Amino acid sequence: MGDPAIPNLIRALLIAVLVYLAYIDLRFFRLPDVITIPLAICGLCFNALASHPFTSLQNAALGAMLGYTFLWLANYLYRFANSRDGIGMGDAKLLGALGAWFGWLTLPGVLLMASITGLAGGLIWLSWNKKGYQKAFPFGPFLAFAGIMELLWPQLLQ
Repeated sequence: MGDPAIPNLIRALLIAVLVYLAYIDLRFFRLPDVITIPLAICGLCFNALASHPFTSLQNAALGAMLGYTFLWLANYLYRFANSRDGIGMGDAKLLGALGAWFGWLTLPGVLLMASITGLAGGLIWLSWNKKGYQKAFPFGPFLAFAGIMELLWPQLLQ
């Protein structure tokens, strides 16, 4: 991966996949495993094999594990308290994939950006769809947006 155009191509492909995942989640309320799991594996492979990785392989592996585990645990606690899921596991897999690409140190910033934009977007979504505040809305597009922000302007989230 010595060619300087390769990192830009990787960035463009990653943005395209995140935009596609956001579209799927908006349309179908699903983030398919067939995309999110290979996305995480590709992030780990890129950081392991690239001459200029986004982060070290150790940070990427920890990011994948912590990203998934944090949202899984949050959903588990919510389900324990309310007897229903609060967040989809596709969102957890997407956060794990973002952790695999960018490392564990970026996860708080990505999650904060996704939460802030998700709060604003969720209020707009619910008012446009005339649904009550107890209805679900997709969180994946906001995670994808935060991932794109981290990819293009990493210092902004720090």
